[in-house]
Amino acid sequence: MYPIQFCILGSDEDSNLGVACEDGTGRERTVSEVIQASARRERTRQRLLDAAAEVFAEEGLDAASVEAICERAGFTRGAFYSNFESKDELFFELATRVSNEKLSAVTARLRELEASTDRPTHPAEIVGRLLDFETDDRLGVLILSEIRNHSLRDATLSASYLAWEDAMSARVARVIEDVARSSGLAPRMSADELARLFLMTWESASQRAVMMGLDNEALCAAVSDRMRALAEALVG
Repeated sequence: MYPIQFCILGSDEDSNLGVACEDGTGRERTVSEVIQASARRERTRQRLLDAAAEVFAEEGLDAASVEAICERAGFTRGAFYSNFESKDELFFELATRVSNEKLSAVTARLRELEASTDRPTHPAEIVGRLLDFETDDRLGVLILSEIRNHSLRDATLSASYLAWEDAMSARVARVIEDVARSSGLAPRMSADELARLFLMTWESASQRAVMMGLDNEALCAAVSDRMRALAEALVG
């Protein structure tokens, strides 16, 4: 447990910064010190995630040891376990970061389309415009695929993976609802069902593209083609 996580930042009219919490030695920390410590911890987490992605790309998930990740990031095992309970937790967060980057990019493109005077109206064209940039790469596909396969082999991870997948599906469903609302489209099934189908199609298409040895540009094009075809079949 980390003291900073349980501090409630307050204000004190008699102090410029106020008192935040104790630092473990009995000395009270200022708000400024707590903010700085929190920022340092976040930088440490991001460096560990970056290092994990690099080691994973070189050695695979199972062979990517905590020691190798720490060495690549320039931290000790203590720093690792101060931020993550296990390697599995780190890789779930890495998978979340990969997925968030894709969903954020799609959401940003949707907002651009909503503000445009030249909005597409055909389902396949809408999906094509939403995915008209490189949202996929080989490493991202490998990370998500490895975590899924790892969860299939490890019953203790299955519940965590399913919860993570449900959260991702819910976010995709919200994007689908936004698209349908702004474009006047009428999907032939619920947003939740469509989201799961889109995710399964994306996973299948991206894995196939990686197996074919396609570069990132061709990978994205292949995935986009499959997603456009699905949208045309399922959205009226």
